[in-house]
Amino acid sequence: MKRMQKVSLTLPVLLSILVLVGCASMGPPGNVKNVTCSAKTITWDVAKEAEISNFACSLGKFGMDPSLIFTMDLTNVTDKALRYRVNVFLEDMDKAAGHLVPRKGKPPVVEPGQTASVKIPFLKTETISDKILVVVQAMAE
Repeated sequence: MKRMQKVSLTLPVLLSILVLVGCASMGPPGNVKNVTCSAKTITWDVAKEAEISNFACSLGKFGMDPSLIFTMDLTNVTDKALRYRVNVFLEDMDKAAGHLVPRKGKPPVVEPGQTASVKIPFLKTETISDKILVVVQAMAE
């Protein structure tokens, strides 16, 4: 009887571990395409109203400072003009940066089906983060 209890307790634990490992090894969600970044882990929280394409991170200079620079193309996949808030968190470095997309305009929106390019630099950052969180939110009208 004790052996049966051990089996019934270990089976749910093993299944939970397999689910967690499976989720951790999954790639980006369907609305994120063409990722070129050597970070070990990128976690995505992208609004259903947006699609990210050509996401890249690279080391370079921004102004006079060495920087880790993120670039992406953000497409409005709805039938309404929207503005977005993009945040990138370097979780292992305790750094964050954000951007409104588009930053300017009258009104400042991305029209349906249109794509806006975004560049987010982390000034004085000379290494690529191992743990990145990317958040894209559609802003309320």
